[in-house]
Amino acid sequence: MATVISTLFISADGVAEIDPDWHFPYFDENMGRAVVEDYDAADVLLIGRVTYDSFAGAWPDREAAGGVDAPFAKQLGDLRKVVVSRQPLELTWRCSELISGDLVDAVTALKADPGITGILIPGSISVVQQLLAAGLVDELRLLVHPVAARRGRRLFDDGDAPYHLKVLATEVFPTGVIRVTYSPTTPPAAVAYDEAKANVPEGT
Repeated sequence: MATVISTLFISADGVAEIDPDWHFPYFDENMGRAVVEDYDAADVLLIGRVTYDSFAGAWPDREAAGGVDAPFAKQLGDLRKVVVSRQPLELTWRCSELISGDLVDAVTALKADPGITGILIPGSISVVQQLLAAGLVDELRLLVHPVAARRGRRLFDDGDAPYHLKVLATEVFPTGVIRVTYSPTTPPAAVAYDEAKANVPEGT
């Protein structure tokens, strides 16, 4: 069974819609290493249309230019890319294919494919939200920036029930960015105030 991993740059107040003004000042070699580690674990990239347009509009040219980021650009180009779009889309980047049919059904089939071990979702907030709701995300790998963005699209949208998360790993970078990996988990047992207050130190 393949692991579905969402990787996102995110602000301290939960905004996952990147603004270069608050993102790039924190992008150092540690964050670069974290990004490479996430992509190295992937056989398939699962991306929404906006992310595809952004990636396809930049990385092929960077690969062709042969700069310092050309090897990473080639790695992205060589990966199988599964694109989610409700509208017709001309796929110009190699190794790209469009999902036909329902997103949840398609990802369920990808997870069950014995030839796939890791499915990485970079960005693509709406895709992540749909798969979280369907219980198909295995890990959330967040690079939490020490900034309150105050505007922009948030990862966790309004819903009827909370998402309970288990911390799998954390790392703090010198910039103040926190790399945290969560996995969805079952909610803890219900606790009422009378039970919780027993944990308050006396005298406070």
